[in-house]
Amino acid sequence: MISSISSKEVVPTKSGLNPIIIIGALFFIFGFVTWMNSVLIPYLKIACELNNLESYLVAFSFYISYLVMAIPSSVILKKTGFKNGMALGLVIMSIGALLFIPAAIGRTYLLFLIGLFIQGTGLAVLQTAANPYITILGPPESAAKRISIMGICNKVAGAIAPIILGAIALKNVDEINDKLINIDFVQKAIELDKLASRVIIPYIVIIIVLLILAFLVYISSLPEIDTDTEDEALAVANTNKKSIFQFTHLLIGVFTMFIYVGVEVIAGDTIILYGSSQGIALSTAKFFTTFTLMGMIIGYIIGIICIPKYFSQNKALKVSAVLGVFLSISAIYTDGYISVLSIALLGFANSLMWPALWPLALAGLGRFTKIGSSFLIMGISGGAILPLIYGSMADKFNPQQAYWLLVPCYFIIWFYAVKGNKIR
Repeated sequence: MISSISSKEVVPTKSGLNPIIIIGALFFIFGFVTWMNSVLIPYLKIACELNNLESYLVAFSFYISYLVMAIPSSVILKKTGFKNGMALGLVIMSIGALLFIPAAIGRTYLLFLIGLFIQGTGLAVLQTAANPYITILGPPESAAKRISIMGICNKVAGAIAPIILGAIALKNVDEINDKLINIDFVQKAIELDKLASRVIIPYIVIIIVLLILAFLVYISSLPEIDTDTEDEALAVANTNKKSIFQFTHLLIGVFTMFIYVGVEVIAGDTIILYGSSQGIALSTAKFFTTFTLMGMIIGYIIGIICIPKYFSQNKALKVSAVLGVFLSISAIYTDGYISVLSIALLGFANSLMWPALWPLALAGLGRFTKIGSSFLIMGISGGAILPLIYGSMADKFNPQQAYWLLVPCYFIIWFYAVKGNKIR
């Protein structure tokens, strides 16, 4: 989310590098915490003995917080200020991570889910607060470059997170799976308790990092954003509009954002279990989310170089949606590594959708820009709902046929690029 900040609000700082490093660390945290879910899904499926639908409650619990907390986050930030709000968001995330310790000790799936919801709540506050800083930490003419750097920080963290957590949580998991088949109930419980305890040390480290970063943000010299001045400057726009619900292109854009985040999360969070269903060992499949995120990083870099010099964001959205349809069908009609590669390449197809959807949906909102941004943040809850639908379809049919869900989703994104964003 990028808020519209007037040029007069740019706050020069003598130590500009320090704030940029701090905000870069925040975006790294966004990506790292978010994409650890891709490992937690297969890990908790085994440790807590879940079916597909139950395992994808991991994504639901995390992403539904964006729907619940998007507007409350704005209220919180109004009271705390943006800098203190970011520190608060990190503390909230650390509380969610702390719940993983008793959840792992008792192998209590509900407690894991509550912890994930609290982490998502902290991230919702952070997302609402951190994004506008990118526009003010330096000259406005170089804002796009700073935004791109933050995006790469986010995706690089997303690529690293599954490797690190997978190496710990899913170590020797194929042997454990084989062992669980031939042991009695008591011994099975002991083995699963050992498996569940693997996340305790990683999450203690995460708690410490989050609290240190919260302290650094709190004592930093990050400037505040004068949002009241922003509202005043935009007050002349859309004087004939009385409600955000009068902007049809925004409302369709929110639904499209819901669909987009859903397909992005499906591509990243289902690929490990899908690879396992294709007969690929989990010791290998645990790296597949990283390939999806690497595809996103490549696409992001292409976007930095080529937009708008060689093609527009609108054109990028159209082509990305068509590519998404093609890769989804390829995953359904091929098998093994080719099918898995098709899902991984969806990361590349999805990469340019986020930066294209925001400006199209917020175009012409004027004084309604901030509430429109909150609506778009609520659209992130698509990452909660669509993976659950996928999980239900995977249980009813199979994980491969469940990818049919993606095809109409990409057609909806294509429609918004072609026509939906023009409806006023």
